[in-house]
Amino acid sequence: MASDLHELLRTLRVWDPQVTALAPFDPDTAPATPLPLFAEWFAAAVSAGQTEPHTMSLATSDASGLPDVRIVMLHGADADGWSFASHDGSRKGRQLAARPYAALCFYWPVLGRQVRVRGPVSAAPAEEAQGDLHARSTGALAAALTGHQSEVLPSLDELAGASEAAWERAAADPAAPVPSWTLYRLRPEEVEFFQGDERRRHVRLRYRRETPEGLRDSWARELLWP
Repeated sequence: MASDLHELLRTLRVWDPQVTALAPFDPDTAPATPLPLFAEWFAAAVSAGQTEPHTMSLATSDASGLPDVRIVMLHGADADGWSFASHDGSRKGRQLAARPYAALCFYWPVLGRQVRVRGPVSAAPAEEAQGDLHARSTGALAAALTGHQSEVLPSLDELAGASEAAWERAAADPAAPVPSWTLYRLRPEEVEFFQGDERRRHVRLRYRRETPEGLRDSWARELLWP
């Protein structure tokens, strides 16, 4: 089985020109702050047909410093930070309570691009979290109402019963509150933009925040070796 896996890996290509268009990126033309460039790259990924461009890896660590990573959905990005949501009692919620710092990574292979973000994380006010949840689909509310995220599940039958009840409540009461639902915001201290290159001369542009919280944003920009 291991040899079959290795043989399969050797048959795969990165950035196959049939499905990937490596766009040029001149860092000298990049804006002074990272958010406008992120918005531009995100829109380009959507236009290029990237599947689920709003999904991202979220890396956290527990109280002992052991790392964890999972895929979550971006809920927004603005002057307050990059946002995502979860139950406060979930594994990621408990980890962020113990160590409120995280990293994000977006990967858009259709353009050979990555964006990496890291910084401290805080919880938005509860009314914002509920507003964000209730602006989403019935399925999103049903999933939140099901609850028990990251807890041990005795059986799939128990999940099916709890989920069915949650769907019925979500349909009957679209404004049903979910007190544990939390909207998290990562305030970036570093944002790196990676543009792949056919000859492996990848362009990496890193922004580093230089101003304290509450003051007008000022960012240092620097290139990194691939």
